[in-house]
Amino acid sequence: MKNVLILAANGQIARIVEQRILNEPKFDQINLTLFLRDASRLAQYTDNPRVTLIEGDITDPQAISTAMENQDLVFVGVVDHDPQNRITNNVIQGMQAKHVQRVISTNVLGIYQEVGGEFGRWNAEMISHGMAPAIISDRLLEGSGLDYTTLRLPWLNDRNEINYQVTGKNEAYVGVSGSRQSVADVVLQIIAEPKKYSRTSIGMANPSTEGETRPVY
Repeated sequence: MKNVLILAANGQIARIVEQRILNEPKFDQINLTLFLRDASRLAQYTDNPRVTLIEGDITDPQAISTAMENQDLVFVGVVDHDPQNRITNNVIQGMQAKHVQRVISTNVLGIYQEVGGEFGRWNAEMISHGMAPAIISDRLLEGSGLDYTTLRLPWLNDRNEINYQVTGKNEAYVGVSGSRQSVADVVLQIIAEPKKYSRTSIGMANPSTEGETRPVY
């Protein structure tokens, strides 16, 4: 069995990941620890033998450290826009203390100025106040010694489709929008094959949205 911890487990992408893990046979050897502020929001999993629910605050270092016990992989389902980067620092310190190596962390597109044109300008303006901590979050992970993947998310929609193109750290971002289903699919690929996208940052978006100047919903 593999133990996977999902932080901010009630997020929309996190819930897609959880549902697929618990319902698809190829993930039947995975146990989930779901960490969220109000555990009653995932009460449907209370009696599931493969699920442990933990109620806590993601900015509480002790709570995060405790949740790391016996985990094989951590998925951080929220972007760290905190000016003090408490989320990223708590994750790194908790993983180091409990000897957990593999982490997938969500972030935003544009942290390397890799999004060009009018959309890049608009994106930077929209994220402006949250961009600095997002950039630092990525740098903290890169320097942590952990086996990390930073996911630079596009502007998200709820289309029922899995259609995306992955771009590397030193490549121009392709597309402006993508579905939450697509992002969840990338996360699940890494959970199934932890060496995939190891120690790097990737972007992903629906390539058909390339050239748009605003998000596609």
